[in-house]
Amino acid sequence: MKKILLNVKNFNKKLITYALEKGISDFLVYTNSDGEKIKNLGRVNIFYKDDLIFYTYENREDEDKIEKLSKEKPIILKSKSWEIIPWENLIAKNVEFFVFVKNIGDLKKATGVLEKGVSGIIIDVDNLQELEKIIGEISKNNLKIELSTAVVKKIKVLGTGERVCVDTCNLMEIGEGMLVGSSSSFMFLVHSETIKNPYCEPRPFRVNAGAVFSYIKTDLQKTKYLSELEAGDEVLIVNSKGNVRTGIVGRCKIELRPLILIEAEVNGKSNSIILQNAETINLIKEDGTPVSVVKLKEGDKVLVHLDEGGRHFGIKIEEKIIEK
Repeated sequence: MKKILLNVKNFNKKLITYALEKGISDFLVYTNSDGEKIKNLGRVNIFYKDDLIFYTYENREDEDKIEKLSKEKPIILKSKSWEIIPWENLIAKNVEFFVFVKNIGDLKKATGVLEKGVSGIIIDVDNLQELEKIIGEISKNNLKIELSTAVVKKIKVLGTGERVCVDTCNLMEIGEGMLVGSSSSFMFLVHSETIKNPYCEPRPFRVNAGAVFSYIKTDLQKTKYLSELEAGDEVLIVNSKGNVRTGIVGRCKIELRPLILIEAEVNGKSNSIILQNAETINLIKEDGTPVSVVKLKEGDKVLVHLDEGGRHFGIKIEEKIIEK
């Protein structure tokens, strides 16, 4: 799926706030006042009813018209009696359209058509419990985060300082890790300790994440300082393709260790991360393979996540912040 919207027939702050916290930032609204209220809650994209085309599919002859209209405005597709075959026909023609989803059954149909799924869904529920179920199912398989390739510009060996190992209740695979950085707007994908090496046994539940002051991504919208993490907290587990899932913190180990600073740049924007200076600590290269910080060289390329805006107690806000 390319886009997930929440249908706001009537303004419900609890539902909207929960959706925002879970990374949904696109909303279909029907009045200007509801749109303004939602904008006050966070950085969002508002789609008004007139921004889309509502089309009811009746028979095969509708498909050419739907294809043509979809090039003018996004289409919300309904059908009078049956859905799957029309969806399959339109997806095969690369026609982009939205469908309403009221429960997990609807979601599985929409995401499973032709093993590709529809191009967008609109979550249409009135209660928090159903919204939690749907977003929970989406987060298992469908949510992604955008990763960029940054060029390493500076490597500097530092003295000792406290660093944090994040041990989770989840087993990670090669290519998976967590997003950590000195800035919440520029975070490095730090690899999990899943790799066999001559120094110690793999610990696939762990990410040796970095210095205590660093930010870590806890969901699509929020961060925490590494020093704040506690057992039972949630963190975002990300792989090299940008697929995400939720991890549960089992414990954090803060220990004094030698440190190394790595600074990287992408599109004129640069920032750094401070990690333990050890062979077992890895970032992830642009091809998805891990690279040890002791083998990293200036000019190497690593995966990072760029974000806009500042943070207020870990929540994204629109604010100018300079971090050096």
